[in-house]
Formats: sequence, structure tokens, C-alpha cells
Amino acid sequence: SVRTNLVYGAPDATDAQIQAACALARVDSYLARLEKGLDTAVGERGLRLSGGEKQRLGIARALLREPSVLVLDEATSALDTETEREVQDALDAAAAGRCTLAIAHRLSTIVNVDEILVLKGGVAAERGTHEALLEAGGLYASMWSKQ
Repeated sequence: SVRTNLVYGAPDATDAQIQAACALARVDSYLARLEKGLDTAVGERGLRLSGGEKQRLGIARALLREPSVLVLDEATSALDTETEREVQDALDAAAAGRCTLAIAHRLSTIVNVDEILVLKGGVAAERGTHEALLEAGGLYASMWSKQ
């Protein structure tokens, strides 16, 4: 079920905590449409879920654990533009007060981070804020202009 999936890493989570994490991940409106809500079966490996639904449930599951370090690997890649913006806003709020490592190819998702580390061939090629990296005109600026 959706609930079983969400509490996998936080088995003692309360319904209120689950609802809060789902709201933050913007998956609550999807769950409200399901006849059985959190108790809806999602099938083996989430076969009944879209890519975006899987991604938002994964974000909710991560937030439910309230980690001191949050690792996001292409956290919004399967979302449409509108939902991506909503979830990105929620992730920005969730990142406050914790160390967050965001791995991204879609550079628009990391514009507001404190520091960007650009890797090339597994080596740090550039480091700085979005604005500083654009101003430097290097690899990041080149990638930004292509997106």
C-alpha cells in the first residue's frame, strides 16, 4: 500500500506526520483522489503509479524520516513543469536547517542553492553560486545556455 511504502524507513510515523510529508511533497491531492487513500495498493514495484507519483512519494518518504542530511538525485526529473515548481519550493523549505546534496542535470532546480559544484570527468571543475558561475563564463555557464 501507499502507507507501507511511505513508512518503510519510519515505521513509527503517525498519520499526522505522514499527511504533513505528503503535503510537502505535493502528493496529497493525488492521495485524496484514491478510493482507499493511503491504504491503496500500488502493485509490485509501484506498477500502478506514474513516474511523477513515484517521485513525489519517494520525496515524501525521505521527508518523513526527517534526516539531518538530505540527498536528492534528480528529485524532480519525472514531474511536469508546474508540479516541479511546487515540489521544488517544498524541497527548498524542507532543506532549511539541514545539509542537502542535490544532484542535478536540470540546472533550473539548483539555481537557489548555497553552492554549486560542477563535475567534469569525476573531478570538480567549478564551484560557486549560480550567479558567480554564470559570470565566470565557464563550463556551468555553457551548460546553462544550452538549457
